[in-house]
Amino acid sequence: MLTDRDRIEKQKRSLSLTRLHRALSRLTSTVTMMNTGAHPDDEHNGLLAYLRLGLGMRVIVACSTRGEGGQNALGPERLGALGILRSREMEEAARELDADVHWLGHGPEDPIHDFGFSKNGDRTFDRWGERRIVERLVRAYRTERPDIVLPTFLDVPGQHGHHRAMTRAAETAVGLAADPSAFPEHFDEGLRPWQVAKFYLPAWSGGGDTYDDEVPPPATTLPLEATSFEPVSGVSYDHIGEWSRYYHASQGMGRWHDVGDTEWPLHLKLSAQGSFSETSILDSLPSTLADLARETELPQSVVDALMRADGAIGKAIEHFPERSAIVDALLQAAHQIEKAIEEAPEAFLETHGHRLRRKLVEIDAALCEAGQVFVRAVAEPAALSPGATGTLILHLAGNAGAAVVSADIRLPQGVSASIKETQPQRIVHALTAAADAPLTRQYQPGWSSLGGNGNAAVDVRAQIGGRSVTMSVDLEEPLTVAPQHSLALQPNALIIPVEGDRPEMAVKAVSAGRVGFSAPSGWTVKETGGTFTLSPPAAITPGLVTLTPLVDGEPAMRISPIAYPHIGRTSFREPELLRVLALDLKLSEGAKIGYVGGGADRVGLWLGRMGLDVTELDAQALSGDLSRFTTIVVGIFAFGIRGDLAAATARLHRFVEEGGHLLTLYHRPSDGWQPEATPPKRIEIGSPSVRWRVTDPAADVTVLEADHPLLKGPNRIVPADWDGWDKERGLYFASRWDDAYVPLLAMHDPEEQPLKGALISAAIGRGRHTHTSLVLHHQLDKLTPGAFRLIANLVQPA
Repeated sequence: MLTDRDRIEKQKRSLSLTRLHRALSRLTSTVTMMNTGAHPDDEHNGLLAYLRLGLGMRVIVACSTRGEGGQNALGPERLGALGILRSREMEEAARELDADVHWLGHGPEDPIHDFGFSKNGDRTFDRWGERRIVERLVRAYRTERPDIVLPTFLDVPGQHGHHRAMTRAAETAVGLAADPSAFPEHFDEGLRPWQVAKFYLPAWSGGGDTYDDEVPPPATTLPLEATSFEPVSGVSYDHIGEWSRYYHASQGMGRWHDVGDTEWPLHLKLSAQGSFSETSILDSLPSTLADLARETELPQSVVDALMRADGAIGKAIEHFPERSAIVDALLQAAHQIEKAIEEAPEAFLETHGHRLRRKLVEIDAALCEAGQVFVRAVAEPAALSPGATGTLILHLAGNAGAAVVSADIRLPQGVSASIKETQPQRIVHALTAAADAPLTRQYQPGWSSLGGNGNAAVDVRAQIGGRSVTMSVDLEEPLTVAPQHSLALQPNALIIPVEGDRPEMAVKAVSAGRVGFSAPSGWTVKETGGTFTLSPPAAITPGLVTLTPLVDGEPAMRISPIAYPHIGRTSFREPELLRVLALDLKLSEGAKIGYVGGGADRVGLWLGRMGLDVTELDAQALSGDLSRFTTIVVGIFAFGIRGDLAAATARLHRFVEEGGHLLTLYHRPSDGWQPEATPPKRIEIGSPSVRWRVTDPAADVTVLEADHPLLKGPNRIVPADWDGWDKERGLYFASRWDDAYVPLLAMHDPEEQPLKGALISAAIGRGRHTHTSLVLHHQLDKLTPGAFRLIANLVQPA
């Protein structure tokens, strides 16, 4: 449940006059535009702000993945949990633009997911399936009926392979969406062929700190300009775009620009009208109801109705913010549009009926805003387990108490509702989840700026000026059906040596349910007061063993809460498993490790589970006596996240000079990494980063210094240690470094030159500094054996 402060913050961010102005501006255009991208944050927010809020278009962001393979600058969420976080960020970013979202991929279990970085569109198609992603785009075009499609990136070498694949698929889908012989199964679902009128490419380079387009962008055919300001806020459209990008906080987005972009050059690649010269993005498009009235062979009564509706919408906007006059004008507009739909020829409705029907929905939303009909829907609790009960309360504010006639509640499968109590400003429904109610889906297929999102929503019918209108209301917090009990094992992964003494392993199970284990043959599990003691068989071979915990006799699920101020509260649900990795692993004697993390990795945790002596260093510890440690490990991004770490740079340098070993994990150039000042001696991080990474997790690794102390012991690093890596080898490789550093490894992606900046080390004074760009933190999370053996070497005393 939201706190009082949460509700106050939401109310402050959503002001009535702003909502009303946006609701009216939707009515000015009959054009739909779709921006395609591969990840949440790929959208071109400033441009979309202008098209939606400046030109009135309906804007849709079509996104192929949930960003689950990316990084997280905010916290510990990875993979599926990160996909949930980034999906919510995309929805809130869309809310700021008053845009919609059409998801093409549905999480890490879906073939179309974010599997990490790719440098080639063909390699991306190998994972996604080219036909699969094209079919989903064709379905999106036929469902949403965009007049304009614009990918954010170009399909050129030097660009992310996911971006390249999406741009290529988006173009291919244009022709197939209009082809009545393509994907005929769509027509059984009520879809029809749809001709996208214009397919643009960005006439700007997508290069920068990350990407490096090898060829120049296509020629500009339309220099789209937005020199005016958004009327209600009084700021530029590009600044509103940054308001939207601010919500992609897990990716470090949201930058202040004193002067924003005012021009976006476009290249018209495909047009249903053939080749022609444009002066406006609206050229050749029916962009208003008046334009629709000029269609040929329309009955005069339909022409008149469309013109009157267009005029009434104009009057509604002229009367802003006079609510009663706006209501009168909108009622007239709705009446005339309904008349046009009733009397228009079937051929006209086949092509344009969706525009008119959309306008009626948008007019209903605007009428509710103008009539100050506000409904807040609150589910208590927001998560039901099968067999549980709860309530759904509708709070009627403003004129809702007098205007609301009824409410249809859309609920998850297996959940029912019945009216429990009715008051002038409050309607209470009792909710019941059936004993066999299925768990709700975690990844929603889309998000609408008009509401009705999530597994549950409310369609409220109200009377305004004699018209029955419908408004879709999202629940204050999404209603889910989730397991009755969550299980958290502490820890849920263990490392044990193959040889030598293996002490019994203790695992604490945190759950309100009855916990047990299904263990493989030879393993014993004993429970005492919620703590389980595990004993492996006497003889054990290297590899991974998985034990399945049970709650009330069923395989256990872990529900991890996700809460950040910019997205609110949500959660991620996944099977809870106990994984035990048996390793041939040796540790350096006498190693005492200080770990400095920024919350973006779990390396300190894994070092502890390996059996090393690890202390997490806070600001006070960093300013204290560092000589008690043999090794200090700095986690990924940490110099950019922790100001206390940046302030301690000189002390870290002195720690090295006096005999300590400093190990820094990868940093981006933007993470406060100053080549001349951050490391003890100069190390420059390669930019753009697309050139300085190895994305093939099976790429050959050449050992350059086999007898170097970091590769020789305590574990001799052998070819098998590079087997089974997940997602990639490394990223943000060092490109240049001081002569004191020795490169230890070389590796490269296919058809590229070897990179030697993945692991470099220098003897400095009486100590050592080692910098690695290998994705060790991810390999540890994935229990990749070689990563544990390597990092055990990297943290040895100098």
